Amino acid sequence: MKHGRRIDWAKAMLDSSRIRTGRELREARLSAGLSLRDLGRAVGMSHSQASRIERGLVRDPSIGALTRCAAAVGCELSIRLYPVGDPLRDDAHSRLLDRFRGELHPSLMVRHEVPIGREGDLRAWDAVVSGQGWRIAVEAETRLVDVQALLRRLALKRRDGRMGDLILPVADTRANRLAVRAVRSSFAAEFPIPGRAILGALRAGESPGGSGLVVL
Repeated sequence: MKHGRRIDWAKAMLDSSRIRTGRELREARLSAGLSLRDLGRAVGMSHSQASRIERGLVRDPSIGALTRCAAAVGCELSIRLYPVGDPLRDDAHSRLLDRFRGELHPSLMVRHEVPIGREGDLRAWDAVVSGQGWRIAVEAETRLVDVQALLRRLALKRRDGRMGDLILPVADTRANRLAVRAVRSSFAAEFPIPGRAILGALRAGESPGGSGLVVL
């Protein structure tokens, strides 16, 4: 998802969460038999401010204020992070993709930020390379940290995006080479085609014939 669309989506989610939380606070307050003045006195704010929070009119309520309001009506505010899309990428990621694109035969078509296909899914492939009668997804990584988590994430994207084969360009750093070496068997199972064979096929404008990891 492009940066602008991602921010717009985040703003819409914030608006929805603010309104929902305010409605839940009001319902819990009424169930507890508390007035807005009771709530305001308990949490150290005016009753009008408490009312604005309940109605979702405070554009950016603090976590502290919401937590205190929730506690006053017998609730607990829970905030967690759930992976729903791909993270924003930095300049190093763009340079890695540029290096990968420089390895391709001119006859091959490259599309960037390609949605995996399901409506409402915020994930996208970094790129999809297409040739005569074939296509393959590309997911670039500048830094390998949790390799097992990466492999699980890629497996889910391949399943949900109905994309059988995948090329994983990885930045050529000492840390990344050590990470690949440490879990060589896991990478070999998921990316069986050697990197040199992958690049050789792409330079010739041909299908790599399977998934592979390339260090660039």
